[in-house]
Amino acid sequence: MKYLLDTHTLLWIVTNDPRLSKKAKSLYLNSENLIFFSITSLWELTIKISLKKLSIDEPLNEFIQIHIKGNDIKFLNIQVPHILLLENLPYHHRDPFDRLIIAQSIHEDITILSSDKIFDLYPIKRVW
Repeated sequence: MKYLLDTHTLLWIVTNDPRLSKKAKSLYLNSENLIFFSITSLWELTIKISLKKLSIDEPLNEFIQIHIKGNDIKFLNIQVPHILLLENLPYHHRDPFDRLIIAQSIHEDITILSSDKIFDLYPIKRVW
């Protein structure tokens, strides 16, 4: 199976946060699954770090090397069809990063690992 990590999900995996569900952790650790992280989420991390709204233990480049590439997580690039889906995507969720992740999930038919229940208002698969 293919899974797309929401931004907070990757952070909770890295920090072993107790809010990470056992199911999400199990799916992430299952070597038969393909795990993706959206460039959208990387963009979100970069903005939050630069605004001092988020702190991580190492420089972002090292974070990417250790926690993303080092764990064989694949990047999901932003494609034109992902952007075009936003035109008609209902505004149940106003966060632009999450909306783009939702559009990617719809277009790529990929399940999102996220605790964000508002995602369920969209025609996607979410696991937590």
